[in-house]
This record gives sequence, C-alpha cells and structure tokens, in this order.
Amino acid sequence: MTTDLSRYADFLAFLDEQHAADTDLRAAWVGGSAATGGYDEWSDLDVEVLCTPGTHGAVYERLLAAVRERFDPSDVWQLPTSTYPDARQCFFTLDPTPGAFVPPARLVDIVVWDTTDEHRHKDVRRHGSPIVRFDPDGLVVERHDDEDERQRAIRETVEQVRTQRPFGEWLVNRAIARGQLPEAVSLYLRFALQPAVYLVRVRDCPARHNFGLRYLHTDIDPADAARVDALLPGVERLRELSAECFAWQDELLRG
Repeated sequence: MTTDLSRYADFLAFLDEQHAADTDLRAAWVGGSAATGGYDEWSDLDVEVLCTPGTHGAVYERLLAAVRERFDPSDVWQLPTSTYPDARQCFFTLDPTPGAFVPPARLVDIVVWDTTDEHRHKDVRRHGSPIVRFDPDGLVVERHDDEDERQRAIRETVEQVRTQRPFGEWLVNRAIARGQLPEAVSLYLRFALQPAVYLVRVRDCPARHNFGLRYLHTDIDPADAARVDALLPGVERLRELSAECFAWQDELLRG
C-alpha cells in the first residue's frame, strides 16, 4: 500500500530541487511511520539525506538556509552538533503552532548523514522500506542488521532487567514512601513499566526490541498493549496537564 504524502508535496518538490542544485546531496528518502505503517493526518515527515563524506555540516547548513528562505518556518529545533559525529538533525514547522493540533499542522524531521556503509543500509524489520526520493548512485540498500550483534544486545539488556529488578522496585517504592511523587513517577516509568515493555518486545518483535514505548500498539500483542495503557499514570487528564505544563514553560522562558 502506497503512503499518501501529498500533504508534504511542496517540501518533497523542494527537496528534489536541492538535489539538482547541490552535488553533495547524493540520496534522500522518507522513513518513520510513512515507511513502517501508522502514518496519519498528524504524522510528521521523517526525511534522511546522504551526502558526500565529510560534507554533512556544510550540506546541512545550506539545506537549512534554503528551508528558511523558501518556507520561513515559525519554529526550528536543531539538535546539538555533538548529537552525532557524522550527521546533523533538525525539526521545523511548515505551519504555525503544530502542538495546538489545529489543521493544517505539518512538521519535518530531517537528518543529514555522511555517506557510510552504516547509514546506507536499512533493516526493513526495524524501519520499513525507505520511500526513496532520489538515489542516482544506488546508495540506499535494504539489508538486515547483524543478527549476532542484535542477539548480544538483547541478552545484555535482559540481564540488566533481571539484575536491576529488586533495586528498581526499592527506588520506586522509596520515592513513594517519602512522598516524592515527581521522582516516583519518573522512576516508575524507568524501572517498572519500560523494562516490562522491553521484555514483551523481545518476545513479540525482537527486531525492534529497543524501540521503547514507540509503535507499541503495532508491535506487541494487543492484550499486552492494553495492559500497558492501564499501567500508565495520570492519563485521564493528560491533555489538560500537557497544556498546563507547556503554558508554564512559556511563562518561565519569558523570564
């Protein structure tokens, strides 16, 4: 089934233009929910770009400058340069106030990678089939990740869950007993709920064992997904609480 990306047609056409204008832009594709499933009217557009090795910083700056000139985004969030040794990533809005969820609300997540063997290859079990926008040199290749390394990572983390379990329970219940509720909720998610989800993922979708709470309702048994929902704290007022917290952020940022 083909994903309808028409909401982002203007940006995709712009990306094609940048490829024609910048010889260091070697390949680009759409990933995220558009590739894995679950894409809907609220989805952002996840774009990955491969560029000439050693040029990712310059290509990123040129691309972002062109985005600002063409779309004049109201908001741009750039991840620190230290996030990746060979890439830059940012998020920007094509329409104002996407968090208000008033259509239209379009947001782009774009990462510019140096072309390496690691970044060229995509494991479709984890990321879906990339929707390639341009790739004249055939750089983007679908290939499973190394199975031995995956099994090693799973064994290591399962052992961590096993050995931290009594300590995690102590940390959560100590914070509860002390009345330190913010700490208790944070520790509950970290040491109680997320490790349980990890173990379910290992059982149901080992290729995406480390995806945490993302894509939960498409990856694990529906009964277990419903169980996770029931174990989430404070969801009854979550939309209301979200509005209050972001309003508080705005107040604090204004100083």
